[in-house]
Amino acid sequence: MTYLDERETLAAATVLAPVLSSVTGLIGNTPMVELQSLAIGLPARVLVKLESRNPGGSAKDRIALNLIRTAEANGELAPGATVVESSSGNTGIGLALVGRLTGHPVIIIHSGFISHEKRSVLLAYGAELVEADWEAGPDDPNNARALADRIAAGIPGAWRSSQYVNAANPAAHYTTTGPEIWRQTAGTVTHFVAGIGTGGTISGAGRFLKETSDGAVRVVGADPVGSTYGGGTAGTIVVDGVGTRWPESNWPAIYDPTVVDQVRVIPDVVVYDTVRRLALEEALLLGPSSGLAVAAALEEASVAEPGSIVVVIAPDGGGNYLSKAFDNEWLATAGMNADGFADGSSDG
Repeated sequence: MTYLDERETLAAATVLAPVLSSVTGLIGNTPMVELQSLAIGLPARVLVKLESRNPGGSAKDRIALNLIRTAEANGELAPGATVVESSSGNTGIGLALVGRLTGHPVIIIHSGFISHEKRSVLLAYGAELVEADWEAGPDDPNNARALADRIAAGIPGAWRSSQYVNAANPAAHYTTTGPEIWRQTAGTVTHFVAGIGTGGTISGAGRFLKETSDGAVRVVGADPVGSTYGGGTAGTIVVDGVGTRWPESNWPAIYDPTVVDQVRVIPDVVVYDTVRRLALEEALLLGPSSGLAVAAALEEASVAEPGSIVVVIAPDGGGNYLSKAFDNEWLATAGMNADGFADGSSDG
């Protein structure tokens, strides 16, 4: 079958979706693609769920919509009230997008570590930005969450979405992401892999898959170096949106470690090399947290039973990281020599 024949066959089988009344209707029902090059020779299939296909570009659109709609429904968030959140970028983008459509101003307390691209997207959606010290510990009044609390307290009627403790975060993944994976694999998924940031994705989707499969689905967390989820020592984290430097006693309240069977810690150089390889070998332009999760999924697939189906969440795309993950100069400042990476280039 030629390329054109294939396209015509696909077009004939495609039913056009109805016209939507809002961009929020595009949130969820993201596609899944099977890795070919990176998974050659592995006993298991590796399927990547592309959360970059959400309108705000990440899995955080799901929780942003559920956080705001739940708060509106229970009266915590009044019409026109300001939403305040601390975010490394993607949750902020999701809240700014949904807030724009629901009439809520959004203030995001962010790290100076976020990419220029993410900052620009937040501003494009009209969010107000406040930079915080992302290295400040849980008892430091200057840490991002404490700063967000103070800002919200100073604005009449403002609402803290509190993604780290709000049950609507994992609920979004329990009710959407998990069921989508089950349907897309016709119930044949055997392994589920996701990075751990707030813990919402792995706790919510992982719980659904375990319950629906009567415990048969194995749930694996992906953690970067410098994070404590995998039992390591707290240090600098150079992978956006995942991990925590806080001790177990201060892990996000919504993270349920009982759902997770194993946490795989992936070296930074492997994370960023996987990002490059995904673009060059699979034509998948994905972000560093996706590289982290895919690298963990490949490790898991290498030891899985033949015929297993490993589903991995790719939280966002690579467009917001062109000045970081795909820039050799930035990688060098982060302590990685990009000369050995998949593209082998020496320029940024």
